[in-house]
This record gives sequence, structure tokens and C-alpha cells, in this order.
Amino acid sequence: MKDPYLLHMFNPTKNVSPFDVNMAYEAEFNGVIPYTNVTLEDIHALTQDTIFSRSPTGVKRTGIFIGGRDFGLAIDMLEAAKKAMVPPFEVSVFADPSGAITTAAALMACVETALRKNGRANGLSGANVYIVGGTGPVGVCAGILGSNSGANMFLASQRGAEAAMQAAAPYKERYGVKLQGADSSNDAAIRAFLPRAHVVVGAAKAGFQVLSRAQLGAAAELLVAADVNAVPPAGIEGVGVNDKGKALESTPAKALGFGALAIGNVKYQVHYRLFQLMIQAAKPVYLDHVKAFEVAREIAAG
Repeated sequence: MKDPYLLHMFNPTKNVSPFDVNMAYEAEFNGVIPYTNVTLEDIHALTQDTIFSRSPTGVKRTGIFIGGRDFGLAIDMLEAAKKAMVPPFEVSVFADPSGAITTAAALMACVETALRKNGRANGLSGANVYIVGGTGPVGVCAGILGSNSGANMFLASQRGAEAAMQAAAPYKERYGVKLQGADSSNDAAIRAFLPRAHVVVGAAKAGFQVLSRAQLGAAAELLVAADVNAVPPAGIEGVGVNDKGKALESTPAKALGFGALAIGNVKYQVHYRLFQLMIQAAKPVYLDHVKAFEVAREIAAG
């Protein structure tokens, strides 16, 4: 095959995600080449090997995908790859560690749409958003996107508010965002913040319930409850995996519930569209959380 569409996957972990490989082929890359245990220091040489091995025409049919499990490291790798380009030898780069960027983008786009549907015309602006289990890559990325949209973002941790703030600190400084910590270590701590919440998000590890129906009864101003956990039990009790704006009877203001598969459907479309953008773009593109959120907003509002 002459001038195939090739995607080089740079992963700092020992495995490449089968999800990402499947999505790349779905988006019609002809070949997907995985690299594992890649360090930040490896990126410059790998990128230049990628760009100089093909003609200017072939370079346009080449892309780099950065995976792993660490949001900050993935963005560092994207930036390192960008610096290694030597135009016209330049390829598109897409970062999405553990699908966290596309998941967070889909999550916050669904939340924003639901807030407007539930009477909050300003969407995320000024909303109090609590991400329970929020110190992982999805929670951190969602926190950055929400803060950039004007929301008051709280990352809640079972290890307490101080631990949440420590996890958020590097991103607050790097992106100039306001991320606050919250304590979700026990029932009393959860019930203390719920009355102020307009949005709650379940972003803890799969199969772990973070909010019960009884606790949600204390959320007097809650407008949206979103859960990214598709593995039973539900992360937020009462939110079904397929719920797409279903009213939660257990909440005083009849908050709208969004389940993991409903959010996942938007995430899938974002992931696919960004891969397609790499193939179709006339000039190289650099796809991060900002671009993913832009695409997710279009899809969620459509």
C-alpha cells in the first residue's frame, strides 16, 4: 500500500490500550504501531524518527497518539512532540491518557447541556461542581475544563480535602485554574457539602459507590448528577448507566441524571472525530483537552 495512514502510539505504560487501538482502526488508520514504556525523554527522538522517515506527502498521512495514565505527563509529551517537529516535516498529535481527556470532555459537555436544560441559562458559569473521586485523570481534567468555563470546581477525595488539594496543586499552577478540595471520607463530610452542590459527579474507580440515594436527599440545589462508572454498583445510586437527563426522584430539585453509557456515547464520538481530524486536516493539528471539549460541546448540544 502506497502512502498508508499510519498512527504511532507512544505509551509510558507497559501496555497500549486496546480501546485506543480499536478506535484508531475505526477511524480508518491503515496501520497502528504501539510503543510501550516510553519516557518523556524518548519523545524527541521518536518524533523525529516518525517525521523524517516519510516524504512530505507521507507525513500528512502520519499521526502520533499519546496514551498512558497520567494527564500531566501526556500533555508534557504532546508539547515535547510539538517542539521536535521540523516543518514541513510535521505530523498531528493527539493526547488522551486512559481516555481521560475525551471522557472528561464528554462528561463536562453533558453536564453543561443538562444544566441549561434544567433552568441554568449560564450553564457551568458560577455552578458549584463536586467531583467525587476527583483526584484521578478524569477528575483533574474535568476540573480544569469546568474551571475554565467559570464553574466552582471541587475535587472530593476519600483521603480528605487536603489530599485533594495536593493532587490539584500542580494543575492549578500550570493552567491558572481554581480547583478546590473537598472531603468525601465519610457520610457526615459528604452531607456537609451536598447542600451547596449544583452538580455532583461520580468519578471514582469502577465498581465503587460514592453517593447513596439517602445522601442525595440532602442536595437541596442539585441540578445534575453524572456518573462515569459503568461497572455495578452505580457510582451514584439511582443513576442508571443509560440515563440521559432522567429526573432523579430522590433529589429535592429533581436533578437530571447522566449515566456512564450516555456519557460514553459522547466520548466515543469525540474520540472518533479527533482521530478523523488527524486524517483529514490539511495542516498538522495538536489535540488536547481544550480541543476535545470544543468537539464534545458540539456533539452534546446537537
